[in-house]
Amino acid sequence: MNPPLLDRPLRVLRTCVHLLVAGLLALAAATALVDGAARAGAVVATALVLGAVYATGSTLPRVGRAAGATALWLTALGAAWLVLLALTPTGVYLAFPLFFLQLHLLPPRPGLAAVTLTTLAAIGGFAWHQGSLTPSAVIGPALGAAVAVATVLGYQALYRESEQRAHLIAELTTTRSELAAAERAAGTLAERERLAREIHDTLAQGLSSIQLLLRAAERALPRQPDAAAGHVELARRAAQDNLAEARRFVHALAPPDLDDRSLPTALHRLCATTTAQSGLTVAFHRSGTPAPLPGPVEVALLRIAQSALANAVQHACASRVEVTLSYMDDRVALDVVDDGVGFDAAALPASGGVDGGFGLAAMRARARALGATLSVESAPGDGTAVAVSVARDVA
Repeated sequence: MNPPLLDRPLRVLRTCVHLLVAGLLALAAATALVDGAARAGAVVATALVLGAVYATGSTLPRVGRAAGATALWLTALGAAWLVLLALTPTGVYLAFPLFFLQLHLLPPRPGLAAVTLTTLAAIGGFAWHQGSLTPSAVIGPALGAAVAVATVLGYQALYRESEQRAHLIAELTTTRSELAAAERAAGTLAERERLAREIHDTLAQGLSSIQLLLRAAERALPRQPDAAAGHVELARRAAQDNLAEARRFVHALAPPDLDDRSLPTALHRLCATTTAQSGLTVAFHRSGTPAPLPGPVEVALLRIAQSALANAVQHACASRVEVTLSYMDDRVALDVVDDGVGFDAAALPASGGVDGGFGLAAMRARARALGATLSVESAPGDGTAVAVSVARDVA
């Protein structure tokens, strides 16, 4: 095994192996010289050769990366070690660093096979020098091999777990980035939807009213200049109101009709303004005891009333509209009923839209945002009734 990324524990382990090999080679040479062995010169020479082979492999970049170069280096190292083991019993100690090298540089199965052969060679060499196979000759190399295998396999397991965690963290980081992007996109879409509803319920309807008033003024000229002037004055007021609405909804503020006014007062003013601008009779009724409502509820009910009245003016060909605000124990309801031509509610597209929904999609979106219920009942020739009901304590 040769991980592509060497973390700090791996570098420390390799340094320890280097120092262990150097120390054991020095021990073997010094022991032969001190004991005055007959083959002391051969031991020193073999130790130097083994050290040179080890140092060469440690500096070659292909060792540990290319299978052929790694196998060749380990074979040369093993051969030099066998010679040293044959010359001196202290050579058996070098089997321990060889275990780490074989397990670290070779795949799992070949590495275990190499460790097994090295262990048998160490046992055999030590027994040969002792003249007999004793328990100590077996236990020492076998215990060293077991410690090396446990250490390397444990490190490999920790390394794999670390890689998996790093991969998981990378995936979580990517997912979090994607989630943040999705939230930004959702926020953008929500803001676009809000602006679309506000434009439909305020500017578009206000501009339609201004257009109708200016056409009425155009027809009144030049025979009825006073009437034309009245229509122009109403158009000017409508334009002023539209400008105030535009400034409010750009900053997500409450409609100006709700500034310092209650919802019933704002609805009453809306009905009176619609009557003055369109000539359609719009009556406002209130039932129950008025009570303060959360700001989002008042805004939504006022906007729904505006949209329903705009539909009645532009599409229903109605002569009268009844707007009723009802305060109940735990709910508040708004009903807008006209006596116009009506339409086939079953044939209306569910998504609504400018061409087919007459603003109903915006009404449903506002009601849905508050958890309210909105129903539209209509049939050709029977007028239209829009009803919305919402809890009074909605958050």
